[in-house]
Amino acid sequence: MEPRILTARWNVPDVHNIDTAMRHGAWRALPMALKRAPADVTNEVKNSGLRGRGGAGFPTGMKWTFVPPVEKRGGKPVYLVCNADESEPGTFKDRYLMWKDPHMFVEGCVISAYATGAERVYIYLRGEFAFIQRRVDAAIAQARAKGFIGKNILGSGANIEVYTHLGAGAYICGEETALLSSLEGGRGQPKLKPPFPAVEGAWRCPTIVNNVETMAAVTWILEHGAAEYRKFGTEKSPGTKLFSCSGHIRKPGVYEVALGYPMTSLIENECGGLYPGRTLKAVIPGGSSVPIMTPEEVSKSTMDYESINTVAGSYLGSGGLIVMDDTTDLVDSLTNLLRFYAHESCGQCTPCREGCGWMFKVLQRVKSGEATDLDLATLKDLADNIFGRTICFFGPSAAMPVQSFLKKFPDEFFGRVHRTGQVSYANIGAAAPAAR
Repeated sequence: MEPRILTARWNVPDVHNIDTAMRHGAWRALPMALKRAPADVTNEVKNSGLRGRGGAGFPTGMKWTFVPPVEKRGGKPVYLVCNADESEPGTFKDRYLMWKDPHMFVEGCVISAYATGAERVYIYLRGEFAFIQRRVDAAIAQARAKGFIGKNILGSGANIEVYTHLGAGAYICGEETALLSSLEGGRGQPKLKPPFPAVEGAWRCPTIVNNVETMAAVTWILEHGAAEYRKFGTEKSPGTKLFSCSGHIRKPGVYEVALGYPMTSLIENECGGLYPGRTLKAVIPGGSSVPIMTPEEVSKSTMDYESINTVAGSYLGSGGLIVMDDTTDLVDSLTNLLRFYAHESCGQCTPCREGCGWMFKVLQRVKSGEATDLDLATLKDLADNIFGRTICFFGPSAAMPVQSFLKKFPDEFFGRVHRTGQVSYANIGAAAPAAR
């Protein structure tokens, strides 16, 4: 049976209005949380095993404990920032969550603020999400009118305000330190860590940054308990997850399944399988920035953080499942991805600023049939020299698709270049096919 934690109210008409939402269970968790000490709320989330749903998968409750105690803050306030800058190609779950059930999300923000000692919550939305901002703002206003946001919430003494902030459509602002720089009014460029945001974030104050889906899950956990949440998923990846499913499937959309669910089952059952007469060629499991997977790897993987990494050396990431059938031109697909990364680099780090553009230009040569096998060696060399040499993870995000496409599907690329005999499959990191 498909679990319904985050999507339970998605099909309820008018559930974005608070009275309807409350008739179906919204805002029950907040009063329960306010009766407990903030540390108890944090421990409940820690015990649930909830991991950040933005891509990194870091334990949420543990992140909250990194906020310095009151006596070590020097009088500085704590901020909670929700990362709603959903810009990863192939990922579209958060916008659905905010649109379909904004009250579950906003309630989770208020509970998380209470647990971390924050009196202000900033929801940073992608620049193209003005229509979602209006819906979230309406939910915030309705909650404030009910006494769930503002001064002395429900007589508990907690004072929490929630605001939305619209970015300008820059992919790099999904990186937490770039997001905070943008929120402050500066350029959206990443910063070196440490210090980490939990110690010194927005306006040099302790700041917790969490994803939209993470906030919504907190609501359910506080209402039903950590033990109930752990009944779903695996030991190391508890709970459920939203997956943005797109590509050559008959039923693209957002699906909620328990972590540990077989990837082939997600494709065949929830996604309706491939188009008739087609066969699976490849899958990108976690949004455009993670390594690609072969059909064999897909057949052995389950949808959780550990399995995908162990089996395929890839990542669950933000849950953007991109399915490609045998009609896909992988050279064309990779060129399209690198067009995006070359455009979206913030330009702060030389390897990323120059390397992403160079990789795109090389791929254009491969696509047009003008390249030689020496260009493939150059392409791999560029990716290897970007990986791990930038301030933030944008560089590796652009490099990993290149590295994995070349390694796992070498024939796609060698078949499109003029062979000089100077470069072999091994030179670009892939074992030569048995036929050769």
